[in-house]
Amino acid sequence: MRSRRIVMSILTFVLASVLVLAGCSKNNSGSSNATNSTPNTGNSGSEGSSGNSGGSSDSKLEKWGLDENLRFKETRKITVEIYERGNDGGTPPEDNFYTDYIKEGMLRDHNVEVEFVPVPRWTEGEVINNLLAANQAPDISVTYSYPTIQTYANMGGVLDLAPYLEEAKDILPDLWDLLTDTNIYWDQDPKTGTIWALEARLAVLNRINTFVREDWLKKLNMEAPTNLEEFENMLKAFRDNASLLLGDQADKMIPFAISFDVGWRADHLTTSFVPDDITDKDLFVYGFDDRKFLLPNYKEAIRVLNKWYHEGLIWKDFSLYPAGDPTEDNLMKAGYVGAFIHNWDYPYRNGEDSIHASLQRMVGPDAAFVAIETFPNDAGVYRKFLSPPIDRKIFFPATNKEPIASLLYLNWISKFENRLFLQFGEEGVTHEKMPDGSYKALAATGEKIMNSPNNIDYTITVNGLDLGDPDLTVKSIANGYAGVDKRYIEIAYQASINEGRVGKNVNVGEIKAENGVGQALKEKRDTVLNKAIVAPVSDFDKVYDSGFEDYLRSGGQAIIDERKAKWEEFYGDKTMLD
Repeated sequence: MRSRRIVMSILTFVLASVLVLAGCSKNNSGSSNATNSTPNTGNSGSEGSSGNSGGSSDSKLEKWGLDENLRFKETRKITVEIYERGNDGGTPPEDNFYTDYIKEGMLRDHNVEVEFVPVPRWTEGEVINNLLAANQAPDISVTYSYPTIQTYANMGGVLDLAPYLEEAKDILPDLWDLLTDTNIYWDQDPKTGTIWALEARLAVLNRINTFVREDWLKKLNMEAPTNLEEFENMLKAFRDNASLLLGDQADKMIPFAISFDVGWRADHLTTSFVPDDITDKDLFVYGFDDRKFLLPNYKEAIRVLNKWYHEGLIWKDFSLYPAGDPTEDNLMKAGYVGAFIHNWDYPYRNGEDSIHASLQRMVGPDAAFVAIETFPNDAGVYRKFLSPPIDRKIFFPATNKEPIASLLYLNWISKFENRLFLQFGEEGVTHEKMPDGSYKALAATGEKIMNSPNNIDYTITVNGLDLGDPDLTVKSIANGYAGVDKRYIEIAYQASINEGRVGKNVNVGEIKAENGVGQALKEKRDTVLNKAIVAPVSDFDKVYDSGFEDYLRSGGQAIIDERKAKWEEFYGDKTMLD
């Protein structure tokens, strides 16, 4: 085995999409009729359970085939999902320096052989659906779509984790320390006690920012905009001064860039139209779409984008390129884009291939995007709807014949020293220690390059940096972007969470109306928004309203009705949670 020192460093930190992306469902599990094979442990696992049911520790180890060191007496084999991001210059996600570290560690510590199964990141929902339908999903599977898990759980295609967690809790201390009862029991059905998935921990809640070209503002002698009117005037100034800003490439000017994923890429704008006094009940009933498509006044934000589109303020080709296509990023790198909304640190990611680094090479050392707060709501608040502390959903398909080995895997990658190595790599190779005790990333090449920020695709139980000291963590995040002045990171970090409203866990059990319709509704939402933005101004209402009504008829209204009924069943007349 390669010799490695377990150390700490920092690489580009994300939320997700990412991120955060995208898909932080609050839905909970439900069906008690799944035909899963589970140990006979009595109750199915409740919050705060001791984990000592099912006999003595020695007898449990014997039953599972483990010795006193938690190594299987006979080698076990498991498969683990890993995202394939198609990175230029990356390594095969299923076979590289970091997978070797995991494979060697699991074989050494637990006598478990691990095989990684690549799944395309940008179509993961569709692919995991297909794998589940074909009974070929990896033993440890990951998705951002809880309704997908629920759908297959109802068909007996997913293991109920509750009995396993109850019986094996005492051999999973690192998993419990990292996720705590909050994330482990987040999706537990309040009536049946089933747990179809564990919620990974979102260590930092940073989500989205609005970025503008700082050097363009200076060149035009403009202050950063602080409200919608000022932002629009800034875009018009970019458009009207294209020759000054871009010279003989003035025809390539894009004042504001969005993508086909309008809901994500216009988030701060759309959020600003939502009344500040919206209740927890309404956020639950209407907030199941992760782009907040059904929240009040959303349409009026899209009307603004429609207006901007026809005034030449928005990239004309925004709807033509699918997820993962580099065209828009390349336009930003070339210096043609004045403003955009995206993941909180998006311009600064990926080292020498980042938008920031590329822009400075192409345009000059002063060229840079800076995060701003520019869309106050009706209360004058720069509101951000932040995710609850949950991330990807980790589940075991019914075809998993090694649930204990799989849980030990999750515990192993949750162990502090293991996840730190996976996130931060080797001193002198991927990071260096700074005088103030923080860590600074070094650009890695070759076999030790990371295919995802902080290797989040391997640390599936956590997304984000946590060094145990909040101040040290923030400092390390700030200087963890190679070639980027930490001022930009500090500004972006604070802006992305300022005046945020953190999501709450509404635990009402399964929402049956959501089963099997998530992908179709997502596609309808994107289609509505794309068509509404490019529609003639005179046709905007007709296009938006007809698409919205189709969304409701296609399952959206049924979800609203069931969520409302479930809220009232569990919370009565309350409109706010404690």
